[in-house]
Amino acid sequence: MAITLRSCSRLVGHGPTLRRALALLVAATVLPLAATAQTPVIFVYGNGDHAGLWDNVVWRFESNGYPASRLFAVDLPHPSASSTLTAVELNRSTPQDQTAALAAFVTRVLLATGAPKVALVGSSRGGMTIRNYVRYGGGAAHVSHVITGGTPNHGVFAIPTVQPDGECNGAGPYLRALNRGSEVVPGVKFLALRSDSLDKYAQADGAGLGMKSTPTNVDATGPALRGALNVVLPGTDHREVAFESAAFRAQYRFITGRAPTQMDIVADTVAVLEGMISGNVNASPTNLPLANAVITIHAADAATGQRIGTAAYRAVTSHSGRWGPFRASPSARYEFEVASPDSAVMLHVFRMPFPRSSRVVNFRLPAPPAARADSVSVLIARPRGYLGFGRDTVEFDGVRAAGIPPGVPTVDRAIRWFGARAPVSVRTRVNGETIVVRTQPGDKRRLVSAEFQRE
Repeated sequence: MAITLRSCSRLVGHGPTLRRALALLVAATVLPLAATAQTPVIFVYGNGDHAGLWDNVVWRFESNGYPASRLFAVDLPHPSASSTLTAVELNRSTPQDQTAALAAFVTRVLLATGAPKVALVGSSRGGMTIRNYVRYGGGAAHVSHVITGGTPNHGVFAIPTVQPDGECNGAGPYLRALNRGSEVVPGVKFLALRSDSLDKYAQADGAGLGMKSTPTNVDATGPALRGALNVVLPGTDHREVAFESAAFRAQYRFITGRAPTQMDIVADTVAVLEGMISGNVNASPTNLPLANAVITIHAADAATGQRIGTAAYRAVTSHSGRWGPFRASPSARYEFEVASPDSAVMLHVFRMPFPRSSRVVNFRLPAPPAARADSVSVLIARPRGYLGFGRDTVEFDGVRAAGIPPGVPTVDRAIRWFGARAPVSVRTRVNGETIVVRTQPGDKRRLVSAEFQRE
């Protein structure tokens, strides 16, 4: 069944004492919870990502009356897939690793909320992890709803001779096992969200995978699931199909049984922000907490990016890697400066105002970008979607950003270098959203980033 939308192991034998003790384990990553009628929803990111990408979706659920205490975005420690299904690689994870970590988090949420079941929503690789947990990890007893968004359910490609033991090979053992017989699990409701044509990992030609003119044996229908409710979101890319407003609408309706009454994010009177700082290990992103990282927050002028007054917040992370809480104004803009003694990069992140509170304002110190003499780098980043020339407007100071291919959106960032002799304000734009950043010359470790959050 296909619909097109436009833009638009059981917990038994445990006494109350053990139950309360185990519930305390959730305190570091979830809010204190009160029992309500709503099913807890757990959001699972895709390959290499982190929990912070779900903020827009979570805020829209909240704006429609869904309790914040029933909404969870999980950070699994090693977000990138291993090269094969069984390879043990530093800071990478196999399907079994991810499934075990997700199962543990689900158990913690069930214990903390007292709910009988949860709903699971996954972007890309996260959807495969969810499916593996529900089918082979005992999750069917604890899950009421499964939603996959842009998940390569039949592979990024399906070629027996290319990465035969790869997690995303539709002809490989992992996906063949997940798709054997019924592609859904009895007793669990399934929704599969997909793009009509712009998902970079659901293309008939392998050009976007570095295999130009090679048939992938996969097409736009690859993320669909037999036996699920399959919904097509026209014009969306690989990430938007999980994170943008039309995706939220489908998710909310599937879980609650009714359409949302509010599509806009409703601003709160104060936005309490906190999150985790992590880094890169073995040239791969990690969701492992980084101790001794320093975060400094400055109010920033919207027109110039210049700092306003003294720092509004400063903290040094402990072994938990967490920072906050910081009480932000929902109408103010901020610059987040993140540094660590062990990092070759000092990160300066500018974002639009935060309309609501979040526990997953995460920052990941990246590997250093390519340096240029007498210049500083400014990065446009769109972690909740991709960029494609012709579909998206991407500019530095009114000049089109270089390095964005036409056609199917395949990149999520653009970079440009500016003179390092004096600070400059740089006006960055992605479609209808503009963020003005301010460079920090004098230290080549500094990377200034405009992070675009909304669609």
